[in-house]
Amino acid sequence: MRSGAPRVGTMSVRKTSRTTAAPRIEAAGLRWLAEAVPDGGAAVVRVLDVDDDALTVETVVEARPDRMSAAAFGAALARTHRSLPAGTAFGALPPGHPPGEPPLFGPAGQLLPMGSGTHPSWGSFLAAERLDPLLERLTAVPPVLRAARDRISSGDLDGGGTCGTGGTGGTGDAGGARGTGQATDPVEPPSRLHGDLWSGNLLWRRVFPEEPAAAGSPGRDADVEGVLIDPFAHAGHRESDLAMMQLFGLPHLDAVVAGYQAQWPLAPGWEERVPVHQLFYLLGHWVLFGDGYAAATLRCCEATLAL
Repeated sequence: MRSGAPRVGTMSVRKTSRTTAAPRIEAAGLRWLAEAVPDGGAAVVRVLDVDDDALTVETVVEARPDRMSAAAFGAALARTHRSLPAGTAFGALPPGHPPGEPPLFGPAGQLLPMGSGTHPSWGSFLAAERLDPLLERLTAVPPVLRAARDRISSGDLDGGGTCGTGGTGGTGDAGGARGTGQATDPVEPPSRLHGDLWSGNLLWRRVFPEEPAAAGSPGRDADVEGVLIDPFAHAGHRESDLAMMQLFGLPHLDAVVAGYQAQWPLAPGWEERVPVHQLFYLLGHWVLFGDGYAAATLRCCEATLAL
């Protein structure tokens, strides 16, 4: 749905990794996210080449976003989220994910293997495939953290209510009547997630008109679009991407959310559930970077248990 194209030429960035599967995992995630682009999904950095040692992607020449471009990105992200085929399970990985390899979370030099199981509900998926692998790495698990994990696993906090009527997938029935409030009822369908959508993994670039201005016309300036990089791609809960954007801040975040809401409204109570969806990311930072993230993680646990 964009009206132009980025000017990228032949510039590229080559990323190497000490983990053999990492380049192919990232490439699979980028290509999977890009499947939504023809239908107006968020732009994704283009994969130019990949092997066991490195991934080469196009260079993104960055630009400054404004509120209009932020709102447009929010709407595009909603279309990406909504683009999964019906019947996809929570935790499903991109089809091109290397067989037998776990999904990897964290910075390039500290990648942590996560679980690769699929689940009928988001809560059971998050507890078993994301929280448990991190809890195993803690010397001692505080009781409030264990309690928050169990509350999420129960499905009580899966969210609910708005399944919509459009799009190619994730909007119809998927094993039970919508909105019943039962833990076995996936009231929020799985979404095509970036999975690690903090501000550093969202770049902004100029997009120029495909057609030159007619003679004598004033023409128009380039637009700016958000471009996804470095995904932790999987089928998950769409509120997780929204929560991660809020965790470390994002330019014009309110406009991004407004654009998202105009395209696919979030279920009632989503703002109260933000700590639920931030828990995995904060726990991951605790495991990766130390006790400086412990207090924020435990506050998320308390907020989760208060819902």
